Amino acid sequence: MAARRSGRFVTADPMEAVRRLDRIDTGVRFTADDAAALNARYAGASAEDILRAVLIDGVAGRIALVSSFGAESSVLLHLASKVAKDAPVLFLETGKHFPETLEYRDLLAERFGLTGLINLTPDADALAAKDESGLRWSYDPDGCCEIRKVIPLAKALTGYDASITGRKAFQSATRAELPVFEIDTSDSAGRLKVNPLIGWSRDDLIAYMDEHELPRHPLVAKGYPSIGCMPCTSTVAEGEDPRSGRWRGWDKTECGIHQVPGLTKDGDLPPDFDPVF
Repeated sequence: MAARRSGRFVTADPMEAVRRLDRIDTGVRFTADDAAALNARYAGASAEDILRAVLIDGVAGRIALVSSFGAESSVLLHLASKVAKDAPVLFLETGKHFPETLEYRDLLAERFGLTGLINLTPDADALAAKDESGLRWSYDPDGCCEIRKVIPLAKALTGYDASITGRKAFQSATRAELPVFEIDTSDSAGRLKVNPLIGWSRDDLIAYMDEHELPRHPLVAKGYPSIGCMPCTSTVAEGEDPRSGRWRGWDKTECGIHQVPGLTKDGDLPPDFDPVF
């Protein structure tokens, strides 16, 4: 007899599991009620306990960690490495990163023994058709993020039921009220997003880095508390929102990977899509 658990089915009958492989599952993976139940179940749990629940116990199904290897990424990656060094870690290799970020990615992967690192790259045909000059970021940053981040990640996540993010409430007003478990609104599949560090403060992060002697991103000391692609990242003055250096001068606060509708069959966003980045 199968028992339902957080939107997934588990069974002790191996034949029943085999029979299910012949079925096409078109249902939603998780619902808002599932997310609420998980938030209640893990209320007060530590970040490491949450990671153990999703990476080892499988309460969110097939899951991958999405990392920018940015200013604060070492904390989540170190915690994950303590639980499952082989967990899939998705990195968006946009072709526009600071060289320091790529070096930092390689350093952390080696230092933490991360064997599941997956570099996601933009589609070459899409770049040739929509950003042949490589300068789309200068006049259409939403479109640049769409090609180099949004679509590659959306395609990769079709193989997973959930993703782990490194978002923290203090980073910006748009993240202040996020729960640990939320429904991914990027499409209708009902994936979960898991935010193990959402309640951590900047002091918490620094204390953890100090305690475990984690290497810092080299650009942090140069005034970059939030680091994205090189053309769209600037230094931040004392007292400014940590993410104010991202897309400075544009009405844009997110790259788009956290709020995007589903892809069309040809790999593009719907023609009536009005991006909320």
